[in-house]
Amino acid sequence: SFWQGYVVLLALAVVVKAESPYRFFDWNVTYGDIFPLGVRQQGILINGQFPGPDIYSVTNDNLIINVQNNLDEPFLLSWNGLQQRRNSYEDGVYGTTCPIPPGKNFTYILQVKDQIGSFFYFPSLAFHKAAGGFGGIRVLSRPRIPVPFLDPAGDFTLLIGDWFKNDHRQLKAMLDGGHKLPFPDGILINGHGPNGASFTVEQGKTYRFRISNVGLQNSLNFRIQGHKMKLVEVEGTHTVQTIYESLDVHVGQSYSVLVTMDQAAQDFYIVASTRFTDNILSTTATLHYSNSNKAVSGPIPAGPTDQIDWSLNQARSIRTNLTASGPRPNPQGSYHYGLINITRTIKLVNSAAQVNGKQRYAVNSVSFVPTDTPLKLADYFKIGGVFRVGSIPDNPTGQNMYLDTSVMGVDYRAFVEIVFENHENIVQTWHIDGYAFWVVGMNGGVWTPNSREEYNLRDAVSRSTTQVYPKSWTAIYMALDNVGMWNVRSEFWARQYLGQQFYLRVYTPVNSLR
Repeated sequence: SFWQGYVVLLALAVVVKAESPYRFFDWNVTYGDIFPLGVRQQGILINGQFPGPDIYSVTNDNLIINVQNNLDEPFLLSWNGLQQRRNSYEDGVYGTTCPIPPGKNFTYILQVKDQIGSFFYFPSLAFHKAAGGFGGIRVLSRPRIPVPFLDPAGDFTLLIGDWFKNDHRQLKAMLDGGHKLPFPDGILINGHGPNGASFTVEQGKTYRFRISNVGLQNSLNFRIQGHKMKLVEVEGTHTVQTIYESLDVHVGQSYSVLVTMDQAAQDFYIVASTRFTDNILSTTATLHYSNSNKAVSGPIPAGPTDQIDWSLNQARSIRTNLTASGPRPNPQGSYHYGLINITRTIKLVNSAAQVNGKQRYAVNSVSFVPTDTPLKLADYFKIGGVFRVGSIPDNPTGQNMYLDTSVMGVDYRAFVEIVFENHENIVQTWHIDGYAFWVVGMNGGVWTPNSREEYNLRDAVSRSTTQVYPKSWTAIYMALDNVGMWNVRSEFWARQYLGQQFYLRVYTPVNSLR
């Protein structure tokens, strides 16, 4: 009847009123010519832009992102650091989400539930990440939640990363052929090569810079000539506000700094350069004072090059601001991760080897191979034979590398310790989708149970991407509070593509359509 309908509408109106705001995005993904290093390349554009548009949002916003794939091959976007609470189908990686076929669209329905901070999105399939398709994500605090610093005069996204002049298809063909990639050709800042990007500021004011390393393999050091940087946020956690002259940003990581324009009215270099490489690649952008009457000048400020201890000490100095609010008004230190009993220890060792005459990479000897059916769907619809839970061991076995679709089963609500151990002589970076974790310790050598004595159990930083230094270990604590199928991967993109990844199945028998 009319009145029943009216009551239903009224009820719906009440529900809608209580919901968080919706933001709608319509994205058209195409190929287009780009010239970041002065050479014409086929780039991946979003609405004609390279890099793609920034996503602006506020804690708990619903993001409705319609992606139209006008490439000639399947495409997916993933959202580095967004936790997709109980929603791993929207994660946009090969193990969770059906690729968007050419000429078709898919509408992502995301909610930035209980999150703040600086993140980025990127294309996850094939080797598309080497062609663009990435962009910044910022999640602002809700209006009445206190933020531990004054509103900046401006807020800039800086996407830094190494870059190849080779087409993404050429790079993929090299990897498919069993070869390693060559050394990159340059560094980009917001899609531009040397002196290409510029940021205009007003003298005397303070600005926020959100720096994400969206590159393919290299750790980068970031610095601004004549200016100090105050670190305020790392991948969704407000940090102790330490002052740095330069910051190591490992591949896949995001940092927010405040910079006060306290110098004479002129232009200054913004610099990003590679770390731990024999050949140092470097690039610059311009910090332009609006009342400047002098172009950039003087030597480009030098940064650290191969000093690992310098980087390790800086990493240990990055800690959580326990008195600051997070996405909710309660302090970030109110959850005492250091007092919770560990229910399981998982040790993950990366390795490189030849399998069937081709270069491969592995975790605990298992080199991941994807399946035709996304693991998330195979699990939900109980399709047998796609993967086996437990196809990757909790600890290194020392056996020869082999190929498998590696899925590790873990219990919902468990509290785990994960140790990443790196026996190789390059820096590793690891990312876990769906989660933030506490980086409780890192050091050189081999991890032993005695290493726990040096853990930071008070104010370790909570983040989603951590580095592991050469011949070193990094330990994290993680509360498994987000059901789903979650990608654990190397952010060194060729290694990820050739098997250094697996899926963590955080399981509960209760089925949910989401």
